[in-house]
Amino acid sequence: MGKTLAEKILSKKSASDACAGDIVIARVDLSFVQDTTGPLTVRQFQSGSFERLADPEKTALFFDHAAPSPNRQLSNDHLLLRQFARETGCPKYDVGSGVCHQVVAEALARPGDVVVGADSHTVTAGALGAFATGMGSSDVAIVFALGKTWLRVPESIKITLSGKFSRGVGAKDLVLQLIGIVGADGATYKALEFGGSGLANLNMSDRFTIANMAVEAGAKVGLFPTDKVAQDYLRSQGRPDHYQPLAADDDASYEKTINIDLGALEPMVAKPHQVDNVAPARELKGTKIEQVFIGTCTNGRLEDLAIAAGILKGKRRHPETRLIVAPASPKVLLEAIGAGYIKTLVEAGAIILPPGCGACLGLHQGVLADGESCLSTANRNFKGRMGNPEAFIYLGSPATAAATAITGQITDPREVM
Repeated sequence: MGKTLAEKILSKKSASDACAGDIVIARVDLSFVQDTTGPLTVRQFQSGSFERLADPEKTALFFDHAAPSPNRQLSNDHLLLRQFARETGCPKYDVGSGVCHQVVAEALARPGDVVVGADSHTVTAGALGAFATGMGSSDVAIVFALGKTWLRVPESIKITLSGKFSRGVGAKDLVLQLIGIVGADGATYKALEFGGSGLANLNMSDRFTIANMAVEAGAKVGLFPTDKVAQDYLRSQGRPDHYQPLAADDDASYEKTINIDLGALEPMVAKPHQVDNVAPARELKGTKIEQVFIGTCTNGRLEDLAIAAGILKGKRRHPETRLIVAPASPKVLLEAIGAGYIKTLVEAGAIILPPGCGACLGLHQGVLADGESCLSTANRNFKGRMGNPEAFIYLGSPATAAATAITGQITDPREVM
């Protein structure tokens, strides 16, 4: 019997014949934490009396969720992480270095790797063919110390894509539609494996967006095979040697298959307060929006800013709608400046935040007032997610976000393009 991508990677990393349902002990190629989960990981590591990291070079600390720090407590947590980095010799990506998942994609994750992070959206690196998954802080502390972890090999659901996106439609619309089909817990501890002829029409930014939100359907991992698109991406990041071809076997066994025609999709929005509560953007026309947020590990890449800038060029945000933009990394910010996207966004009335998570978690830089609504390109719209349980979060694509910023109400981007 052939193997799925998940089975192939975990077989290699556990030196076993791993099949769905098996428990394996796998070598970990990269483990990381960020500044809201990292302090607990460090304290658990220290309380376990571990003397050293299994491999400092495969351990990373990120400062992105509260960057720069908005209060004393978080500043002290940052201090703890900096001290830990000095003591153990592991790399740290301090304030301004960007969102952990974006930096992992740009510089650290490789096809065939096992990547674990104390953050659920670690799944983003699955777009590069890495078995990347989120874990609790205590679990990651053990990985820090031992360099390995136990995993149950997940069953796989195959998502077969065909066709190509039509004008105004993108990867965010695809993944919102998929989550609407599967449900918020419909893929719990499964691997979502993407394939089909439509893959050739998805750039790496599209793939990162889709893999990032696999966990919103409950998935353990979202996996893409590697191809020329992935190879070209790694080359563009100065990492051509990190590429390796990786694909499931033709006779691999899947729990089920879901077929999606990219050309049949339309702009989608997730309504409060669940990601699977989806509807076409056109059906929500007239819904007033006080804040638009473009960024995060889901849609803060250069291609996302290009889409937003293309729609906003020569226009202004609605006078009653704030527009906040957070590039996902310094590399994205610099390239967006060079391409003129930042100038266009600022001229349209946008506030540009430093590279990082920005308003996503609700710690600072965009907390909503009671009764306000935000159209965000983030991955979650749970009650209180952006810092106020009395506010409302809608999720959409960069195109939908830009169109909404212009009109002040949820807008199908095809109406303004």
